[in-house]
Amino acid sequence: MQTLSTLDPEFDRLFARVVNARREADSDVAGVVQDILRTVKTGGDDALVQYTQRYDGYSLIDDADWKITPERCAQAYEDLDGELRDALNLAATRIRAYHEAQLPENRDYTDDAGVRMGAIWRPVDAAGLYVPGGRAAYPSSLLMNAIPAKVAGVERIVVVTPTPKGNSNPLVLAAAHLAGVDEIWRVGGAQAVGALAYGSDRIKPVDVITGPGNAYVAEAKRQLFGVVGIDMVAGPSEILVVADGKNDPDWIAADLLSQAEHDPTSQSILITDDAGFAAQVEDSITLQLSLLDTGKTAKASWDQHGVIVVVNDIGAEAPALINQLAAEHLELAIDDPESMLPKVRHAGSVFLGRMTPEAVGDYVAGPNHVLPTGRRARFSSGLSVLDFMKRTSFIALDDGAFNAIGPAAATLAHAEGLPAHAKSVELRLK
Repeated sequence: MQTLSTLDPEFDRLFARVVNARREADSDVAGVVQDILRTVKTGGDDALVQYTQRYDGYSLIDDADWKITPERCAQAYEDLDGELRDALNLAATRIRAYHEAQLPENRDYTDDAGVRMGAIWRPVDAAGLYVPGGRAAYPSSLLMNAIPAKVAGVERIVVVTPTPKGNSNPLVLAAAHLAGVDEIWRVGGAQAVGALAYGSDRIKPVDVITGPGNAYVAEAKRQLFGVVGIDMVAGPSEILVVADGKNDPDWIAADLLSQAEHDPTSQSILITDDAGFAAQVEDSITLQLSLLDTGKTAKASWDQHGVIVVVNDIGAEAPALINQLAAEHLELAIDDPESMLPKVRHAGSVFLGRMTPEAVGDYVAGPNHVLPTGRRARFSSGLSVLDFMKRTSFIALDDGAFNAIGPAAATLAHAEGLPAHAKSVELRLK
């Protein structure tokens, strides 16, 4: 962990290193993934069988080995402890309500020239959702991916998930039942992403692929963008907490560790105007790490990538630092977070006030927790209903409208050296 101060003459250089540091996989991953995708494209099911045996120690032989049935998912839901089922239901209800409000409206209007135009929104035919099966087998992520697809109106929702040694997460299966998933295939890794994009003998291709995964999954999505749509190329998780000295240091320490426990490459950053408070947070992190079941992972993340930035004036200095970092998650644990919010131009999701920890957003708040990482919040947004929809525009002209705007189209076509374009218009002009 490193501590920086804006009073240090070297601060700009040191902070730039934090901003530009890459915590993602090295270039060797790209070559491995390229080979896997090529093999899946040509080898289909046979390739999936080989990769699944190699990486998951699981044999795909007949239908029962390949797929997890809706009946098994329904049983997993029924078998949940009542309190856990209620929590899952609450999460699904709130996620669904938030995303239903995102549904776009079609447009159909006629302008002053008499030209009718507009746009129609339609869902994609099929969506593929990647659900990790190892350290990151989270039912919350399945809900965050499947429910927006369902709300968008996608008719076929397909999950791929690795099942090491044949083991699956019952809570993930229960979430799949609750979200209305249509198919669950027991394949994972870059090979599963390839199967969703290209199709195989058993798995029909999809139009959009979303969902978190390891570096190989992320790279597979990146390489397949254009063959299919993707949500984003996601990197390691990150959290930026802006907190003054009025906070409980134990709370802020826990917030920072909530992302550190995801993966050793995750990053947690604290910006504060109180050096004494920063020291208290650091002490609390040390204590909490010793008590966490995920302490080994969280400690590796904090030791290697944790940062504390001490500023002189949190209101004046924090916004610029926030926008440079463009973090996935941003907590504003200060007296008046509303006054800082308009100054935040780049963040995946913002959590306002001392009583709004990022962890609530991961589960039950409603907005999507699939968010841009690695400073991609500068140009992209979190997962939404629109990731599962596309817009088709339409135009209709009668004689009057055509004669009003057609001559300008012909003029521009000639200027671009495209005489056939111009003639297509001129033949119709009166």
